[in-house]
Amino acid sequence: MAGGGSSQPKVALTKEDVARILSPMTIGGRSGPEPEINKLFKMQIKLESSDMHLQVGKPMILRIRGTLRETDMPPISEEQMWRMFLEVMDERNKYIMAETGGADFSHIVPYEGKNWRFRVNLLRQLGKPGLVARKVEQNIPNFEGLYLPPVMANLCDYEQGMVLLAGVTGSGKSTTIASMLDFINHRKRVHILTIEDPIEFVYTQDKALINQRELGMDTLDFHVAMKGAVRQDPDIMLVGELRDKDTFETAIHAAETGHLVFGTIHASSAPSTIGRILDLFPMDMHRALRSSMGFNMKAIAAQKLLATIVDKPKRVPIIELMIFNQTVKKLILEEKDEKLSAAIRLGKEEGMQLFNDSIYHFIKLEYIDRPTAFEVSPNVEELKMMIKGIDVKGSGML
Repeated sequence: MAGGGSSQPKVALTKEDVARILSPMTIGGRSGPEPEINKLFKMQIKLESSDMHLQVGKPMILRIRGTLRETDMPPISEEQMWRMFLEVMDERNKYIMAETGGADFSHIVPYEGKNWRFRVNLLRQLGKPGLVARKVEQNIPNFEGLYLPPVMANLCDYEQGMVLLAGVTGSGKSTTIASMLDFINHRKRVHILTIEDPIEFVYTQDKALINQRELGMDTLDFHVAMKGAVRQDPDIMLVGELRDKDTFETAIHAAETGHLVFGTIHASSAPSTIGRILDLFPMDMHRALRSSMGFNMKAIAAQKLLATIVDKPKRVPIIELMIFNQTVKKLILEEKDEKLSAAIRLGKEEGMQLFNDSIYHFIKLEYIDRPTAFEVSPNVEELKMMIKGIDVKGSGML
């Protein structure tokens, strides 16, 4: 695990904070019915931490405003770690952990009158147990609250096809998709069906009918859930992360049969997502797959999160958006993926944008500084030209 060295800044907690959060139970000894690990989750909430890391022989480490910080707490023993895990795992996850060395599930912690949801990943490293827990925001923020570009609303208007959110772990993909589905929820009388592993955001139904299914709890696995989905009359489907060949095939088939399908994928940019999808399949399937994407993919939005230099917002999403217009489809069918960035640049009037467009927007708002912008920009020289007011629309012609 990254971080955790003695040079890391410590998280400051007053004695009163620790006493209130941990009392009447301390790490290593239980005196009540509540799971022991809930006390650590409560500390994560108290310190407004996005992620918690537990590693044998180290104190709890929290990610606060994007930075890992070691807490002033005793190191956790392997025995303590296993005891805490077993209290919150069901039989399915105990089996998965034993068989695969890892398990994912959601966990709910009551604290100060609210139920807080966490996405938990258990893992083994060097033969010992470990944990990473992401705190899921209680309320689903709207586009304005997430500082997403208004053009994202257009991705919610398709009747059928596939819309993907690309990005690395922790880039905010799940939150953005939740905001998009909730946008639809408040505007359309449709049936939204989600298949998640695990469920993160719980929607409050408005105009839409929403069914949320969690793997393991509500259905045996993804393929069983998708087989049942076609009998459940969905208009819109969230299929979670597209991590393998079978998952993508099933999801794009749902798009082919008249559904609007949302999903996430690990990729660094919108154009590189094409290659990432192709990598899931053998070479002899690539031509047919390109054809299927050309006909059924509607848009790919890639996202990164950047820390700001202001108190609010603490982080902003940098968005690259590739809409599948005729030019993009033609390039994909002709295997000219290297020209997709130029097609995005030329498609600005249709709502497309590159990462630099998004970065420049937040520089103008004075939310991010130039050193941060230059560090994450995929084309620093182009960004410098934009800051100087030089038009770069003509660069990178097809």
